[in-house]
Amino acid sequence: MLSRCSRTFTASRQFRRLQSTLVIAEHNDKVLTPITGNAVSAAQQLGGDVTVLVAGSQCGAVAESAAKLTGVSRVLLAESEAFKGFVPEALTPLVLAAQNQFKFSHIVAGASAFGKSLTPRVAAKLDVSPISEVIAIRSADTFVRTIYAGNAVLTLKAKDPVKVLTVRSTNFPVAQEGGSGAVEKAPDGDYKTDLTTFVSQELTKSDRPDLTSAKIVISGGRGLKSGDNFKLLYDLADKFGAAVGASRAAVDAGYVPNDLQIGQTGKIVAPELYIAVGISGAIQHLAGMKDSKTIVAINKDPEAPIFQVADYGLVADLFKAVPEMTTKL
Repeated sequence: MLSRCSRTFTASRQFRRLQSTLVIAEHNDKVLTPITGNAVSAAQQLGGDVTVLVAGSQCGAVAESAAKLTGVSRVLLAESEAFKGFVPEALTPLVLAAQNQFKFSHIVAGASAFGKSLTPRVAAKLDVSPISEVIAIRSADTFVRTIYAGNAVLTLKAKDPVKVLTVRSTNFPVAQEGGSGAVEKAPDGDYKTDLTTFVSQELTKSDRPDLTSAKIVISGGRGLKSGDNFKLLYDLADKFGAAVGASRAAVDAGYVPNDLQIGQTGKIVAPELYIAVGISGAIQHLAGMKDSKTIVAINKDPEAPIFQVADYGLVADLFKAVPEMTTKL
């Protein structure tokens, strides 16, 4: 009996030793994006060694920053013009090459546009099921995610030999500096692809905080009636030092660009304060903001669904209420 228990305990310890996670870093060739820190924190909860893969055209400084994150034991650096633009068709074979060499038990990325485009390709090549939008980790093979636009929470146990997952940044803290991981060269290979060619990228420049990391977010919906009226929100946001977002209805109507969209098919936010202006509160939108610490809703319709999740509600004409708020701040 003692011998059997001893063998079980030894096997359990060996299993934990074999746990290892590859975190795919997201960056702009200059600095890491905050969601990489969230992914590293999630990887630490899985147990075992944490390796970060940094791929880009000139990203040596990014690799050094990743190596300083607490919990990171190693950074794999891949620098090549093939990774310019971070197209998933070029990055997928690199991730597979790293997996073939190091045999990771988990591959993790942030649940961003970057992570959502890359991880399904990697999972398909590995013949495993990707696990998306993880909000909690119960164990190395048990994860929690939302379904039905956030109306239900699912706990699942993955049986695949390699777990490929994306994690929501709003549910995991950002890993802080304090580590001393080693930077190594990633596996060599010809990663250039003719399937997709990066041409150019045009980024909107703004003095306001990034939408996904802002402590205060002010969002507008179809109730604003036009893109010009979003100036009401921009003026209010300047008073708060807040980021500005929008509902899908406002984006589809052409009021604002889609990089401001918050919701199930947009960005997920969880700020300290979320102010919804002229937003009815469709399920799709609530899925992207209902984890906010404090929710304030302004809508002239007292029956609007947004009031069901709001901590504070103001039934008023936004065209009168918002300018008055801006004036008094």
